[in-house]
Parts: sequence; C-alpha cells; structure tokens
Amino acid sequence: MSTYILWDIDGTLIYNTPSGGALYLDAIEHVTGVRPTMPVPDPHGMTEGQLLLAILEVNGLDQGRLGDVLFDLDVLSREQHERGHVRDACVGADAAITAITERGWINALLTGNGPNRARYKLLAAGYDPELFDWEHSYFGHESPTRHHLTAGARAALTNHDAIIIGDTPNDGLAADSARIPFIAVATGIYSADQLRGTSAIVVADDLSSGLGAILDAIEAAATPAGAEVGIEEFGEAPDIETRADVEVSVQ
Repeated sequence: MSTYILWDIDGTLIYNTPSGGALYLDAIEHVTGVRPTMPVPDPHGMTEGQLLLAILEVNGLDQGRLGDVLFDLDVLSREQHERGHVRDACVGADAAITAITERGWINALLTGNGPNRARYKLLAAGYDPELFDWEHSYFGHESPTRHHLTAGARAALTNHDAIIIGDTPNDGLAADSARIPFIAVATGIYSADQLRGTSAIVVADDLSSGLGAILDAIEAAATPAGAEVGIEEFGEAPDIETRADVEVSVQ
C-alpha cells in the first residue's frame, strides 16, 4: 500500500494572482465572440470545467461550447508558457515536496485544472513536473464539481492511502465527501482561522512554518480500510465534446 499526497495547485503550490482568470475570459471570447462581463460568485475551489460552465451560464452563452473553450484554453496556456510566463511558488513548497519524497510517500496532483494547464503552471513557478506522479493525478477540467473529482481519486486509489493538501474550504468539503483526510494551508485567499472551520487534520500558515506538523499529520493519517466512494455517487461527468488535436510543446 502506497501513500499518495494529492496537491492542489492554485493557492497551495502557487500563489494566486489577480489576473489568474484572464485566460478563461480570453478562451471564451475566442470561441463565442463575446467577452464575459458577469462574474461568478465565489469561484475558489471550483474545478475548471465547473467554473467555465458557470461563466458561460451567467453570461448567457452556449454551455455546449465547453469542449471548444477547454481546447482554446490549452492553446492559450501553451502560448503563454512559450512567452516565458512566470508564477510565484508558495513558500516552503519545494522543501515540502522533497520531504514527502524522502519519506517514501508519493507526490501527485488533485487540481481543478486540466493536465496541460497544470503542467504549464508548475513550470511557470519553477517546479519540475516530474516530481509528481501523473498517472495517479486527478484533473478537474471535465469534472462538474470538486466532489466528483475527489470521488474519482478515491475510487482509483482504493487500495492506497491518500491525503489532500489544499487551501480552500471547498477543498476540505470535497475531501470529506470522498473520506480522504485533508490538510489545509493558508497561502490562498482564506486565513488559517477560516480554514480551522473545516475538517482539516492540521491547518498551517504556510508550507515552511507548518512543515513539521504537516509531516506528522501525514504519518498519523490513514484512509479507513474499505472506504470506497464510487464516482456514481456524485453523478456522471457532463458529456463534453473535447478535442485532442492540440499539440503540447513543453521546452
């Protein structure tokens, strides 16, 4: 049995930016010809698929174009990467990833982003994407909710321990629904006090000052035997027509 540490990206491994959602608007405008102007309330912790559908809906645009928007988002993300786009890694994250590997646990991802966009974000923040197990990582570009995403991860890792590290109450609720222990870090928009209102087994101000407590919590935590949650409990993912012909070029 292995122990998988499932990392969120935005607000957990990489600091959020005020312009972080601009590519979503660009992609929707490219596909529909209309730039969204109506915001989505409380988008933090949503999956990419969920957020894009919500943006399309509140702006009166065709939700059936989601697959095209996701394709365009990958293209724009690649172009942004090729222009040398830079993001800031959260303090202590590199050391935390290394410490987890040294203890024989496996770093992986559980993120609302799609896999291509996740890779570009990691590269922009100076991470080596190969530090993560991509075969056992879970991406939310086609998940209707974060609960659906965590249910899929729990079902795929039935015979293994898993722990989610994230920065939002929605991360915690989704972890709870899949019976996966949750560790919270206050490097996103939520304070440590706000995150203490979740079920988190430890709440850290950041991955540097809280590393010892995080490692102790991982050591102590174990997914209950036989705690399997089928993805059907949260419904099937929407029928999204995706396009696989985008070429991903990572230098």
